[in-house]
Amino acid sequence: MGLGDKIENAKDNLVGKAKEAQGKLTDDEAKEAEGRIQQGKSDLKQAGEKVKDAFDN
Repeated sequence: MGLGDKIENAKDNLVGKAKEAQGKLTDDEAKEAEGRIQQGKSDLKQAGEKVKDAFDN
């Protein structure tokens, strides 16, 4: 996994956590769900990169 990919995934995960927290604070279920979805996408991308790294080594 390249450094740029790691940074991008970390950013997406943090933004997702922030959206989820904002949704909880404002009682906005849609924003909360959006944050969880963004975190899930970030996790999937990170897992895919780890699989690619395993085959590259």
